[in-house]
Formats: sequence, C-alpha cells, structure tokens
Amino acid sequence: MKSIYKLKLMFILTLIAASCSNKSNTEISDNTENTEKVFPVRVQSIKKQIIPRTIEYTANLNAYKEINYAPASPGRINKILVDIGNKVTKGQVIAEMDKTQYLQSVAQLDIAEYNFKSTDTLYQLGSISEQQYKQAKTQYEIAKASYELLKENVTLTSPIDGVVTGKYYENGELYSGTPNSSGKAAIVSLMQINPLKAIVNISQSHYPDIKNGMVAFIKTDIYPEKVFKGEVYKVYPTIDVNTRTFKTEVLIENNEELLRPGMFTFIETKLKDINSVVVPSIAILKQEGTNNRYVFINQNGVAKQINIELGKRFDDKIEIISNELKEGDELIVEGQANLLEGSKLNIIK
Repeated sequence: MKSIYKLKLMFILTLIAASCSNKSNTEISDNTENTEKVFPVRVQSIKKQIIPRTIEYTANLNAYKEINYAPASPGRINKILVDIGNKVTKGQVIAEMDKTQYLQSVAQLDIAEYNFKSTDTLYQLGSISEQQYKQAKTQYEIAKASYELLKENVTLTSPIDGVVTGKYYENGELYSGTPNSSGKAAIVSLMQINPLKAIVNISQSHYPDIKNGMVAFIKTDIYPEKVFKGEVYKVYPTIDVNTRTFKTEVLIENNEELLRPGMFTFIETKLKDINSVVVPSIAILKQEGTNNRYVFINQNGVAKQINIELGKRFDDKIEIISNELKEGDELIVEGQANLLEGSKLNIIK
C-alpha cells in the first residue's frame, strides 16, 4: 500500500511541475512576442510649401461717422427739414432755428463796431487812454464772436453725406441742450454709411503683419453670394493686457448701400505668404480627453511622437507647426493609430 501511495504522490508532483514549466514558457514566449511586435506603416517625406496666410475674424459694422447734431446754444426750432431715413448731402439745410437772438447779435455787433472805430480814432489822436481803447476793442471782439456763433446756429447744415437715423424734436419746440428720452442732446442724428467701418480685435501675434492699406474681404449671411471689399486703414498702437489683442479698423466700400451699421460680418485679411509644412489630415492624432494634437515620424525604424499645433486647413490637408519637425522627416500617414512611442516599424513602400 505504501509503495502505491508513493507512486501516486510522485505522479501528482510530476504533473504540477510540468504545468508550472509550461506556464512559465508561455509567459516568456508572450513577452518575447510583445517585445518584438512590428507595426506595418506607410510614410511620407515632409516637405515645406508656399501657402497663403490669412486671418479671419467676426465684427459688427459701424457707421464711418455718426453725428448727433444740435445748435451750440439752446433756442426755439422754427423748422426741421428732414425726417428719419432721408438721405442728406454735405451742406444741405437740416433745420432752421429762431432768429431773435441772432438779430439781436447783429445790432449789438453794429454798435460795438461803431464804438470801437470811434475809440480807435481818438486813441490814435491821443485823446483817450489805452485802457479805454482796450475796453472798446474787447467789447467789439465779444460781440463779433457772439454774432458768428449765432449765425452758424440759425441755419443748421449737414457736415457729411449720409442718412438721418434719428429725429428728436418737432417744429416749434424749444431745444434745451439737455439729453432727451433717447439719451442724446441733439435735434437729429446723422450717419455716414458709405463707407462703413468695422473694429476688429486681432491677436497680438499678428501685430507685425498688419499694415495700413492691406486688402480685406467682408462677407455676411444676409448676402451669402456677395463679397465686399475693404482695407485696413487704422492700426491701434497698444495691446490690451487682458485679451492680448489690438484693435484694427477696416474701411468697407458700400457704394450700393446694401450693408448697414449693426450687421454681423466675417472679415478676412490676407497676410504675407509663408513657407510651411502641410500634411494629410489623417496623419494627425488627438490625445484622448484633451485638445492636444500629435503625429508620429519614423526614426530609424522606431516610432517617435511629435506634439504639434494646427494651422490653416486646405481641403484634406492641414498646416502643422512644430519646432521638432524638419524637411526630410518621414511622417507616418497610415497605421499610426496603433502606435506608441518607441514602437518598432515595418515601412511598407
């Protein structure tokens, strides 16, 4: 019995040892297989090419000039000759004010001028003092200034070619000089809408590139088939510390007056062409859970991961920006989705 028991025990131990040996060999084999795994990929040599550089921004349109028009001093309005929506030309009469104060200033100027001339004659003859002469001269200059001011404000003429966008009084009302219900101390509001302008906030990185006279193209969803032409005409000299942007004013042709202040637009400005790297978009990978982009290149048969920034898209290609990439590098354009840093590669020609 004992001999049979020993034989059974030896048999069981032999089976256990064999099992452990097979498991160990399998693990070694699997590790070896993983270590030596080679990924088939296709590559493309990186080359730089000349690409057009543009920047695109959104902006609201503004009147080129906006004037809240009123006389220099309070007074009664005899007649307003325009209404909201009317077009006006420079020099056109907009309103006529009561002339009572103006006529009084004419009479006062005549008296002051006569007194000054008489005083000047007496002063030349040495019959009056210098103080009397200066007093008469001052009174004349004050009367003349008052006359000229009232003369300009009796008949109000438009200083611009434009359109009437607001009317705040009626004929016969007294203009007081204080803000009305619209918050404007004015009789009418005028806007020059040809041309228009847009104020665009541009990233500080483009500050060296933006110059006066650069061409701009303007689009709006209201006229999807039309492209309006404009140009940069004012670049602000400071950078906003909060947004790291600078203001640029774009002047926009509006000969047909299709565009109006307040419209939302897309503005594109062409910058200087640059020599940059453009690759197939399928070569670019995104790190999960982030907005980071990267590509793989072949480095002596091993995958190397390169972090990149995206530039402008051209159909199925994208400009990429990286200090680590250079012309001649072999970019992996197929099979890159399964790669890790250091993966061994089989380059398929």
